[in-house]
Amino acid sequence: MVRSLWTAATGMNGQQNQIDTISHNLSNVNTTGYKKQRVEFEDLIYQNVKLAGTPATEDTVTPVGIQMGSGVKLAATQRMFNQGSLQASENVTDLAIVGEGFYRVQQYDGSFAYTRDGSFKIDSNGQLVTSNGLRVMPEIILPEGFEIETLTISNDGRVTIKVNGADDSVDVGQIELYKFSNPAGLEASGDNLFIQSNASGEAIANRPGFEGMGITKHKFLEMSNVSVVNEMVQMIVAQRAYEFNSKAIQTSDTMLATAANLKR
Repeated sequence: MVRSLWTAATGMNGQQNQIDTISHNLSNVNTTGYKKQRVEFEDLIYQNVKLAGTPATEDTVTPVGIQMGSGVKLAATQRMFNQGSLQASENVTDLAIVGEGFYRVQQYDGSFAYTRDGSFKIDSNGQLVTSNGLRVMPEIILPEGFEIETLTISNDGRVTIKVNGADDSVDVGQIELYKFSNPAGLEASGDNLFIQSNASGEAIANRPGFEGMGITKHKFLEMSNVSVVNEMVQMIVAQRAYEFNSKAIQTSDTMLATAANLKR
C-alpha cells in the first residue's frame, strides 16, 4: 500500500517537470532562434519478487516472474534543432540560417558561444555584434564612411558594403557557420547562446552552403520552432496524467484508512 503512494508521487513530480518545460517553450514562442525542449522519462528500478525461470517443479520453471515497479524519473530534456520559420524583417543587419549551423560569438571572458539568433547590430566601432554587444567571429568590421543601407550579405556569407558614395561595393568580411556532431549536447547558457560541451563534440567551421552547412538569408530572422498547438496538447496530456497520479494517491490513502478502521 505504501509503495503505491510513493510510486504515484514520482508520477506527479515527473508531470510537474513536463509542465515546467512546456511553460518554458511557450514563454519563448517569439524568441528569435529559440529551439524547443522535449522531456523524456524512464521507469525506475524494479523489485524482483520472483525471478522468471525459477524452478516450479522438478521438471518445469516459471515462464514469467513478478516485478514491482517504483515509478518514473526524468531522464533528459532533449533540445530539438529542427528549422524554425523565417520572418522577413527588412533590417539590413538581420541574418537567418536556413539549414544546419550556428554563428560564433566571443563572450566577455574571451570564450566562444554559439547562437542561431541573427538579429545583429553595428556598434560604435562599426563592428557586427549581438544585441548584448558580443562580437561576431570572425570579426566583421565596416570601414569608415560606410553607407549602412548598402550592406548586403550573400547566401554564402560574403559581406559587402558601399563606402563614401562609391558605385561599387567592397568586401568587408566573411560570415562563417559552425556545426557539431551532436548539437543536442550543447549547453544552453541563456541570452540565446549555447556552449560547447564534451557531449556536443568540437565545432566544425565552414562557409555557408558548403559541405552540409546551411545558407544565410539576409534581411530575415529565424523564429522559434515552438508549435503552440502541439505544446497545448502536451499540456493537456500532462495535466490529466498529473490528475491520474493524484487519484492513485487518494485511492491508496482511502484503502489505508479502510484497513486502519477494521478494528474500532
